[in-house]
Amino acid sequence: MHLPYAVWPAQSGLVTAVLDAPPPVGYRTGEAGYRRVTAALFAAGLATFMLLYNTQALLPEIAATFHVSAAQSTLTLSLTTVGLGVALLVAGTASEVLGRTRLILLSLVASGLITFACAVAPGWPALLTLRLLLGITLAGLPAVATAYLREELHTDTQARAAGLYIGGTALGGMTGRLVTGLVADVADWRWALAATAAIGLVCAAVVRLTLPPSRNFVAAPAHLRHLVTLARGPLTDRALIAMSAIGACTMGAFVAVYNVTGFRLTAAPFGLSVGAAGLVFLAYPVGAVASTVAGRLVDRYGRRTVAPIGCLVAIAGALVTLPDSLPVVVLGLAVLAVGFFTVHGVVSGWVPARAYAGGVAAGQAAASYLFCYYLGASVFGSLAGHAWTAGGWPAVVALAVVLLVVAGLLAAWLRRTRPLDPARDRSTTVTVKGSRNR
Repeated sequence: MHLPYAVWPAQSGLVTAVLDAPPPVGYRTGEAGYRRVTAALFAAGLATFMLLYNTQALLPEIAATFHVSAAQSTLTLSLTTVGLGVALLVAGTASEVLGRTRLILLSLVASGLITFACAVAPGWPALLTLRLLLGITLAGLPAVATAYLREELHTDTQARAAGLYIGGTALGGMTGRLVTGLVADVADWRWALAATAAIGLVCAAVVRLTLPPSRNFVAAPAHLRHLVTLARGPLTDRALIAMSAIGACTMGAFVAVYNVTGFRLTAAPFGLSVGAAGLVFLAYPVGAVASTVAGRLVDRYGRRTVAPIGCLVAIAGALVTLPDSLPVVVLGLAVLAVGFFTVHGVVSGWVPARAYAGGVAAGQAAASYLFCYYLGASVFGSLAGHAWTAGGWPAVVALAVVLLVVAGLLAAWLRRTRPLDPARDRSTTVTVKGSRNR
């Protein structure tokens, strides 16, 4: 349900008329609406991130098919994340006008169809073009998911639901890598992409049947002045800028390690097949569980405490992957996933809460965060291929650790930032502990 445009005063360049309204009472844990929301966004997150990362386990095969280098093969991921990041800036603003649920469903259907097209791409330029287009269509869900959760769920359940959504994205990332690796061993990489496209469309059907329509979304008028104000809002708060930088660094480190893992495990001394190497992505469920647990820890200890700890765990995981021992490498990847998904689960939910507290449109703030998040994936994910060529696995780990240290320092700095209006910011553990989380 969209509230009337009349709540947006034409003479104001801000969205304060809506942001000053009493926070809506949303679905609580145990209610049918809560279960529908979490199930739908879990399926949507699974599909989105499965389609985003479904070439990662296939990079060695794709490089061999098109006769390109390891660094060039990572463009199938980097261009997708570039398209996604740029589209997020538009999708976040568009969602403030068009609504959340419509954008989510259109994004999933279009992305599934484009992935089918990638599976039959006739050449390297065509594949890269389609992957870029895929990134653009994938932007619908991540641009609005956390804003939708803030609007439709009760404040006491938002952190937990955000953790479940991030868990779906973690499982999607694993599914994309695992399914493609196994199918590629039986058939080839084209059939592998087609399989993930089919799964993505099934998830879109689940979302269509289960996702409740928005009840508390307030549409912004499609006036240029309002849209420009929405786009500038996240740049007015240094804490939001720091959160975006954390997203860029942690995602950059995570993608850097996982982009090159396939090349490392299919080469000496491991010598695994593409399918066997893809099994290491079974570490992802650990990350999915971690994001859910992180949501519960936030409820108890606050975001300002949990985020820096997640950075330290991720650093430890990256360092553990250094020895040439397959069990140790898998352990390190699992620990890295725990740390990464902890930080991302915490910060991605923190952004809209902080934005709301500061009078910034939540959808646009989430989109700005994710723009930086995927920019980090594009830049540092591609740089990891060059690091691998130049210095092998130690160079890749060094790149990841530097990025995670920067993220950890920023997370520590956020602990000292000024809390915002507690009446607006509902990102609390319980009401009396809210000042730790904004």
